Amino acid sequence: MATYLLDTCVALWIFEGSPRISPDLRDRLTDPSHDLLLSDASLLEIVIKHGLGKLPLPRPPSELIPTLAARHMMDPLPLSAADIWRIEKLSGLHRDPFDRLLVAQALERGLELVTPDPKIQEYDVPVLWM
Repeated sequence: MATYLLDTCVALWIFEGSPRISPDLRDRLTDPSHDLLLSDASLLEIVIKHGLGKLPLPRPPSELIPTLAARHMMDPLPLSAADIWRIEKLSGLHRDPFDRLLVAQALERGLELVTPDPKIQEYDVPVLWM
C-alpha cells in the first residue's frame, strides 16, 4: 500500500480524464490499495487561479472540487505549521509557492509526490511519474 500526494495539475487531469495521465499511472492511482491525497495547498491554488480567470471551471471550485475528489477517492491533506516551516529548509529550485508547499508536505510527512514537474523532481523528494 502506498500513499500518494497529488500535484494540483495531476488531480485536475484525473478529474477530466486527461490523456496526460498514462495508462500505467492511471492503473496505479486507481488501485484501491493506494491512498490519494489532495492538499489544501492545491485547493488554494485552484481557487486563486479560478478567481483570476486562469483556470476555467464549469462551477465554482467550492462546489466542484469536493465532489470530484470524493468521486476519485482523494482524501484531503490539511496544511500544518510544520509543513509551512519546512519550506524554510528548501532550496530555491522552484519559485512556485504552491509547488513548494507540496514538496514541503511530501518531505515532512514522508509521502510520494505524483508530478510531471521537472523542477520538483530536482528536490530530494520521492516522485512518481510514468
